[in-house]
Amino acid sequence: MISYRLLAVLLATLSALGPFSIDTYLPAFPEMGQSLGATPLQVQQTLTAYLLPFAIMTLWHGALSDALGRRRVILWALVLFGLASVGCTLATSIEQLWFFRALQGMTAGAGIVVGRAVVRDVFQGAEAQRLMAHVAIMFALAPAIAPIIGGWLHVAFGWRSIFLFLVLATALLLAASWRWLPETLAPETRQPLHPGYLMGAYRAVLTSPGFLSASLAISFNFLGFFIYVMSAPVFLMQHLGRSETEFYWLFGPAMAGLMGGSWISGHLAGRITPRVTALAGYALMGLGAAINLAVSFGLPPGIPWSVVHLLVYNVGMAMAMPCLTLMALDLFPRQRGLAASCQTFLQAGMNTVAAALLAPLLWDTTRHLALGSTLLLALGLACTLLHLGLPRRTPAT
Repeated sequence: MISYRLLAVLLATLSALGPFSIDTYLPAFPEMGQSLGATPLQVQQTLTAYLLPFAIMTLWHGALSDALGRRRVILWALVLFGLASVGCTLATSIEQLWFFRALQGMTAGAGIVVGRAVVRDVFQGAEAQRLMAHVAIMFALAPAIAPIIGGWLHVAFGWRSIFLFLVLATALLLAASWRWLPETLAPETRQPLHPGYLMGAYRAVLTSPGFLSASLAISFNFLGFFIYVMSAPVFLMQHLGRSETEFYWLFGPAMAGLMGGSWISGHLAGRITPRVTALAGYALMGLGAAINLAVSFGLPPGIPWSVVHLLVYNVGMAMAMPCLTLMALDLFPRQRGLAASCQTFLQAGMNTVAAALLAPLLWDTTRHLALGSTLLLALGLACTLLHLGLPRRTPAT
């Protein structure tokens, strides 16, 4: 049987593939536009081309894993993602890059969706929260190092080397998964892919007030930070005057916060209730939002004061996220894969809207970004309070 630590590392790496493939090429946006004869907006839309199929396919990764097994779905997804990355490396027009980024998006979400289901297959209660938090610690490293790696690869070898790097990384991850990833869903517990069953299951999950409120809370909380990721080239290079190799000024504090908050959540598992942990996380997110507003309206944009809020906000977000995730998944113990799909679909869909519409609407000033982030946090808190106020019901079977 695979060790706890190795399983955590493997699941974290699989979950990180999606965000890693978003952040790695951000520093190369200007050169990609020049190389492919594309406008900045057209290059920005490679994110939308990735995120929209990512959101749609997350509805299916979990259902497929409920029927076919966790291991098989992840292995096939890695093969297809690697082939799509080859296509991105060889793209000669922005239209080709849109196409292959869409193929990447279709397969990149399998790791995070199926990984969440694997956690609940293997562990219960505080152990599940602890493993989810440990996965999140390592998962947080990917967005922190991705733009740094991408920036140096871009400077040394050009933008195509970034996608070649993704090809090689995917090949290594495929080999590791083939060797060490266990099948955690027994054949007798698998669910059919019958259309009637699936329609009923999706309807039950996506109309559950408890599931929707917890899942939307996660999405809104994350968007309070994610708008800075989607605005990173403008926020860092224009507002803060940083170069393409200095994206660590944003991702360093942000991911340190995610790692710290995830460690705290795991440490508190079994000591205090998930409800208290989540509310403590909101207190820290509120403090981060207050710092952001004060700096944005009281000081000119600059380093390090314009990024301090990301550290504080993300500690709180990472404390709350494992608790809210398990609160939602535990409502549907026999359809964990499908429920994880729906949860990731909601978050990915909202991320797509943020990349296409919200980030361009807000990134013209740091004040607008601060106001937008605070509003998103308020929506997340409202959803969490709604979830905690709902009557407790027996999980669906």
